[in-house]
Amino acid sequence: MALLNNDKDVLPLSSISELLSAKIRTLKMYEEKGLLPQKNHKIKKLYSINDVKTIAFVHYLANIKKINANGIKYILEIINENMDEQNRNAFLEIIETKLENISENEIQDLDTF
Repeated sequence: MALLNNDKDVLPLSSISELLSAKIRTLKMYEEKGLLPQKNHKIKKLYSINDVKTIAFVHYLANIKKINANGIKYILEIINENMDEQNRNAFLEIIETKLENISENEIQDLDTF
């Protein structure tokens, strides 16, 4: 069996919305505001498993912590500019663990942001 490549872009937003129990409209709104990892795919934007962690973090900040788009951009900028890849991945793993402990009832999907 081949090893999984968590950096390969294979997931569309529709699949990610199912994984996160979020509306596709909400994720597209994040994308429009520049909160999701930037992709150069011209026809269809695909995301990697590692990108899903970042998208889940954005969704957590918006829905649980009620941080607006500018605040989320600032947080992502701080993380990306001040953490190497190993520390960033470790940080996102910690966030992922916290998200697993939050029930779906606590996460309310945003229609306006």
